[in-house]
Amino acid sequence: MTVTATSVDESDQLEPKAAPGSRLARLVRLVPAAVAALSGVLLYVSFPPRTLWWLALPAFACFGWVLRGRGWKAGLGLGYLFGLGFLLPLLVWTGVEVGPGPWIALVAVEAIFVALVGAAITAVSKLPAWPLWAAALWIASEAVRARVPFHGFPWGKIAFGQADGVFLPLAAVGGTPVLGFAVVLCGFGLYEAVRLTLESRQTRVVRRSAATVALLSVAVPVVGALAARGLVSDKAEDGTTTVAVIQGNVPRAGLEFNAQRRAVLDYHVKETLRLAAKVKAGKVAKPDVVLWPENSSDVDPFADAQAYTDIDEAAKAIGAPISVGGVVDRNGKLYNEQILWDPVKGPTDTYDKRQIQPFGEYLPMRSLLGAINKNWTTMVRQDFSRGTKPGVFTMNGAKIGLVTCYEAAFDWAVRSEVTDGAQLISVPSNNATFDRSEMTYQQLAMSRVRAVEHSRTVTVPVTSGVSAIIMPDGKITQKTGMFVADSLVQKVPLRSSETPATKLGILPEMALVLIAAGGLGWAVAAGVRGRRAGDA
Repeated sequence: MTVTATSVDESDQLEPKAAPGSRLARLVRLVPAAVAALSGVLLYVSFPPRTLWWLALPAFACFGWVLRGRGWKAGLGLGYLFGLGFLLPLLVWTGVEVGPGPWIALVAVEAIFVALVGAAITAVSKLPAWPLWAAALWIASEAVRARVPFHGFPWGKIAFGQADGVFLPLAAVGGTPVLGFAVVLCGFGLYEAVRLTLESRQTRVVRRSAATVALLSVAVPVVGALAARGLVSDKAEDGTTTVAVIQGNVPRAGLEFNAQRRAVLDYHVKETLRLAAKVKAGKVAKPDVVLWPENSSDVDPFADAQAYTDIDEAAKAIGAPISVGGVVDRNGKLYNEQILWDPVKGPTDTYDKRQIQPFGEYLPMRSLLGAINKNWTTMVRQDFSRGTKPGVFTMNGAKIGLVTCYEAAFDWAVRSEVTDGAQLISVPSNNATFDRSEMTYQQLAMSRVRAVEHSRTVTVPVTSGVSAIIMPDGKITQKTGMFVADSLVQKVPLRSSETPATKLGILPEMALVLIAAGGLGWAVAAGVRGRRAGDA
């Protein structure tokens, strides 16, 4: 079968007509650009803290409309506009304390990936079953974006906007790639179904094969999600444990709070002592496990005797092991570390954060940036070092997997804790730098997706909120407010079975990347054959 490019832009079928050279004609030419940008905004609105997950479908339907049948150069520009519309508002929190420069620079770079996938989608849009190839291309772009540059930035994966959606159970089937693929495929399929319906009304001809593909593109993701609900369970497999999540709060929001790291530690000690008093009074159940957030002790307890004493006092008072988030200087190297603090033995185990944040915990191209602006290098005076091993703490018989803040966005970082034996996942985080922005809600949604993906209870202890306890079915059972001192205590299930997503690991993502490559290769080959036929 030979597929060639159409001589007429098929997307023109749905665009208004106007006389060439008129003002209306000029406005009509701007319609695709405006729709691309507004579709990106629509996709952003589908993300937390809003629960409008279903808006992702019309967002991709509109994106499919502006791309289908166009040339790759148009796809590049329209894709970039879609990326800007989506990522500019989604990532505005990155400039809360450092200004708009880094925020805009980050979005400008990340939108390039969307631009490239836009160009690629225009190529496959001329193929049969194009929604399949187009959706696979989107997931392939997410796979690349999660790895480069600087070890990747997966924030904004489509799956992370679906914590409240009907597609969520698919996370247990194939992780975030399969969940995201289903959403994008359904969106493109929705547009194709509408397009074919309008076409059949005009031509009085029904293209059955194309119509079948369009319907399947919409129906299969929905049916698959409903069928996958059987994989979602919050039943205990290895008994239960009572966890306590401590949110001590910070003296004030912003980067400056690090200068008050002693106060931050004091706040978390005080909140733990307050909880211990409630337990003693019989108001709250005694926890088996106590979880503190990332940076709850920026004072190195191995170097500061008072910090050591304060944490030890808290552990003894609550009578349970504590996972303490500390900044530790070991042999001249800084580590963002979780410390297992036993009430009798003191510190017994550690986990060093492996996926550290560029421009936050280390500064790429330090010498180059310093040459451009010396003030930039003062933001990260000393780079953190990376950990090399998964972190699973055994706390009163429960195996707790540690995924520190930024790591929750990376598929491999979460999965490695589960395959290393974690029965429960904790995501200690520090969001105080980002004030009351949407960042904390976006990260909380990631944790909900991870709970379903690996069928584990997930706890999210945060310095300043929102801290939460999430069941293996993705439902939040308790959460705190923002910038308040609080604690959450709950008996939660421990689970050890592995979902298909856990077992398969990277394989679903690799399969979708291969599908995308196959579709793109087919489109390129078809285009070459078409040009040769035209020349002949």
